[in-house]
Amino acid sequence: MEIKKDILWRSYLCLIGMGIFAVAIVGRVVFLQQVEGNYWRNMSDSLHTAYMDLDADRGTIYSEEGRMLSTSIPYFDIRIDFKADGLRDKKKNYFKENVDSLSRALANLFMDRSAAEYKKILQEGYKDKDRYFLLKRDIRFDQYQQLRAFPLFRLGRNKGGLIVETKNKRINPFKLLANRTIGLARTNSQNVGLENTYDEWLSGVTGKRLMRRIAGGTYMPVEGYDIEPENGKDVITTLDVNMQDIVETALMRMMVQNECVHGTAILMEVKTGKLKAIANLGRQPDGSYWEDMNHAIQKGEPGSTFKLATMIALLEDGYITPNTMVDLNYGRWPINRRVVYDSEPHHLTNVTVKHAFERSSNVAMAKLVYQYYQKKPNEFSAHLRKLGLDAPTGVDLVGEGKPMIKTTANKSWSATTLPWMAFGYEVTQTPLHTAMLYNAVANGGKMMKPYLVNSIQEYGQPVKNFEPTVVMDSICSSRTLAALKDMLEGVVLKGTATKLQTPYYRFAGKTGTALIADGKRGYADKIYQSSFAGYFPADDPQYTCVVVIRNKPHAAKFYGGSVAGPVFREVADKLYALAVKKPRNLAGAVGGLDSSMAMKGGKGSEWRSVAATLGLPYNGPLTSSNWVSADVKGNKLAFEPVKQQSGTVPDVKGMGLKDALYLLENAGLRVVIRGAGKVTTQSLPGGTNIGKEQTIIIELS
Repeated sequence: MEIKKDILWRSYLCLIGMGIFAVAIVGRVVFLQQVEGNYWRNMSDSLHTAYMDLDADRGTIYSEEGRMLSTSIPYFDIRIDFKADGLRDKKKNYFKENVDSLSRALANLFMDRSAAEYKKILQEGYKDKDRYFLLKRDIRFDQYQQLRAFPLFRLGRNKGGLIVETKNKRINPFKLLANRTIGLARTNSQNVGLENTYDEWLSGVTGKRLMRRIAGGTYMPVEGYDIEPENGKDVITTLDVNMQDIVETALMRMMVQNECVHGTAILMEVKTGKLKAIANLGRQPDGSYWEDMNHAIQKGEPGSTFKLATMIALLEDGYITPNTMVDLNYGRWPINRRVVYDSEPHHLTNVTVKHAFERSSNVAMAKLVYQYYQKKPNEFSAHLRKLGLDAPTGVDLVGEGKPMIKTTANKSWSATTLPWMAFGYEVTQTPLHTAMLYNAVANGGKMMKPYLVNSIQEYGQPVKNFEPTVVMDSICSSRTLAALKDMLEGVVLKGTATKLQTPYYRFAGKTGTALIADGKRGYADKIYQSSFAGYFPADDPQYTCVVVIRNKPHAAKFYGGSVAGPVFREVADKLYALAVKKPRNLAGAVGGLDSSMAMKGGKGSEWRSVAATLGLPYNGPLTSSNWVSADVKGNKLAFEPVKQQSGTVPDVKGMGLKDALYLLENAGLRVVIRGAGKVTTQSLPGGTNIGKEQTIIIELS
């Protein structure tokens, strides 16, 4: 009996112990979840870290004379760490002492909330001990500068809790000007224009930042664990802002006046192939115009400007001369159940080939090509292919349309394909192809590749240069070239462009008027494409200009000479007055970029201040007493001390005028200045002993 009681007592004791232990476990679980839950959840979150991308500063796109065409400007997100040591210091009480004045300052700066409202949200963040409290998004640099001096924030991150996150937004300072050619740098969609082509250079190398996950699923940066990004390089284009403005303005004037659908105008430097301006305008639903598509590289049927290529084939094969007679049939020629019409009505019959070209006769071109190539049509196509009209130009823009020159192997080849090709139908090419061909005639037969970028630079120093490229040394014989030039001038003097003549200079070109199809409606709406291609001045060509404009249906004015021609004439007039008649370097030199890219020697302390303000890495001593020469080496600014010995001529090469004058005049020299910019040469070498009343000549560029 005693044994049984002993066993039961021990069993009850174990049961009671297990019950107490179970209750303790349940109590601890409840305590952890309900009382200390937030603490342990935050602790768990703090153990989660990850490296996140740190975007590099995107490079800037410049015009040839150094103006910014596309650049990134900084915007800032402002956050507060309400668990910063200073804010939680009970002895100093920084937050309570500064919250009122900070709220007033924020209200005055942003003017979107009252001081009381700002105070309320700041107090809520402080109460919640939010480590990554978002105060304001996307503030400008000038606002950020003011905000840094506000109460509490001027104490810095550890005491004031200020967290600043920098991000960049891409802008085109000139807005419409060459907008589509320069392109857009977009985060969530495909870049276009030069922003796309040179994205690898512009974007730089992404860095890394260690981020710690905190409550709420957000991340905050961990200081001291950044892998700095490598900023993008700068792109120096061939574009000229002044010329672009002239071309864009002339095109816009005609587009608005004639309510055109879309148009493009290309300006090309004859000797080099540099594209100085590309304007693209499309009509928007509200009637305004914008650079919505790069029509300069979109392919289509060129129309009568293509007759230049036809003439090259006929003249080169020796089938005709400019004085060969051709019957225009009063502007109407039936062939294979279709009829070729001249775009402008007339009553002409037998005329010379030169006169037929000047009058832009479709009948003449179709008859001649059909007469000499009907038994060997691929020979005519071969001429066109030899001129490069079947391949992209290779311009540094993504999305260039691939042209088409038909042969008998094409499924769409028909009995009328050959004669229609003669005057620019049943072939496709871009306006840039037209510009390249006409530019070759202007350039003495030498065909140049069109291009848009002079160089890639870093801190003003070239990383990669692009030079003019010859595509073809000669597109034809000298005899054919002379005939072509004479005929192109004849178009202006006594052909379809006589109304464009000017007494001040001569230019050459060709009009084009093409009826184009409008989808399923075909040709019923009478939509015409007006074009003009030419160069100026005729006796010493400097620029080639091509204008192509699509008119609205049933437009009252649609001939190439009256729609596209005036745009060409306005561009030629202004550029002749500015850059041809009175030669001056409108485009400047690549070395003449603005001060943001110029590297000059100077006072060490001033360079130190610049490097610190802009956050630029550098090597070399920079003190308040030394003078240095500046360069870029290994992605860093590199400074070398400039030796200055008493009684000797200072070496001021590479310095700006202010610093050079200071050193030279303090050394007792009389200074004669030539040029502007930074010192390139000095008449007395550095280290030379100085004589009495000695003069030194410094040249700047």
